[in-house]
Amino acid sequence: MDLDGRPIKPITMCMIGAGGFIGSHLCEKLMSETPHKVLALDVYNDKIKHLLEPDSLPWAGRIQFHRLNIKHDSRLEGLIKMADLTINLAAICTPADYNTRPLDTIYSNFIDALPVVKYCSENNKRLIHFSTCEVYGKTIQSFLPKDSPLRQDPAYYVLKEDVSPCIFGSIEKQRWSYACAKQLIERLIYAEGAENGLEFTIVRPFNWIGPRMDFIPGIDGPSEGVPRVLACFSNNLLRREPLKLVDGGQSQRTFVYIKDAIEAVLLMIENPGRANGHIFNVGNPNNEVTVRQLAEMMTKVYTKVSGESALETPTIDVSSKEFYGEGYDDSDKRIPDMTIINKQLGWNPKTSLWDLLESTLTYQHRTYAEAIKKSMAKPTSS
Repeated sequence: MDLDGRPIKPITMCMIGAGGFIGSHLCEKLMSETPHKVLALDVYNDKIKHLLEPDSLPWAGRIQFHRLNIKHDSRLEGLIKMADLTINLAAICTPADYNTRPLDTIYSNFIDALPVVKYCSENNKRLIHFSTCEVYGKTIQSFLPKDSPLRQDPAYYVLKEDVSPCIFGSIEKQRWSYACAKQLIERLIYAEGAENGLEFTIVRPFNWIGPRMDFIPGIDGPSEGVPRVLACFSNNLLRREPLKLVDGGQSQRTFVYIKDAIEAVLLMIENPGRANGHIFNVGNPNNEVTVRQLAEMMTKVYTKVSGESALETPTIDVSSKEFYGEGYDDSDKRIPDMTIINKQLGWNPKTSLWDLLESTLTYQHRTYAEAIKKSMAKPTSS
């Protein structure tokens, strides 16, 4: 039954970016707990291979993988037409790329998403589009004097979908290329809903964390590159290197466990009457820490799950210019208001920061150990 007591009918969904971190967990949930079918679209399927093979799996026939790049594949519209719902997860969403690959970032998050929105609107198909909490940009609080009592007022820093302004840095700060592209596609989707009746839901994730997130360079991703903060710290811990704190690690963030977040997405999928036309923050305001506090907690958790002692110097400070390059900028604080999602879908996150870090680091420690073991087992040429 849905939240209004009506039977939930099985549907077919076209999931773009199904092979990524969020897509893999959503596919798992849909296969193991629902009767729905998934047309899984992505360039890679490593993170969902366990769902595709063998044919004896209980959900065999309910998930089909289609290897394609939405940039230039004529099959896209046909697959959207075959589905009742399209979920678009495709994006470049790694902060290190916003500076070094601003054109790719803008194209990936705006230009490449245009056909998806167009095909959904023209064929009367429902769309759940994944945006980002970065569309909020900087808080009003960050522009107030350091000694202003208003800095303690949540109205100046808690981020609300229907109230908070979207404040970005100057054009020279190319770090905002991602947020700007994501905001513009949100505005386009909203306009398609207003003018052409597109049924849509927009999701703004606030740091979803868990197994299979991002990549550990050289292990389950490219050898070069800088993943997001938690995966960066994981990489340092696994390699027994100090954790790098950008600009002292003073930025504040909230983190939510992937399994909690997927529960929210399933509620959106199965309750269109409550989700259509809404933008939802999906995060956990109770799991707020500074990046420095996150580093300290991760060091403690990793010591527990690995049995290894902490380094004598567990962290080092680096400048944002040194770490990310010229043109980097950041938001001071990202705390989601949960009023709308709680009212519409009755969703609240459950998992504490310690527990989600323990789950994630346990998985990453095991994956890293297995990769090292495999590399050592490979025959060497004489």
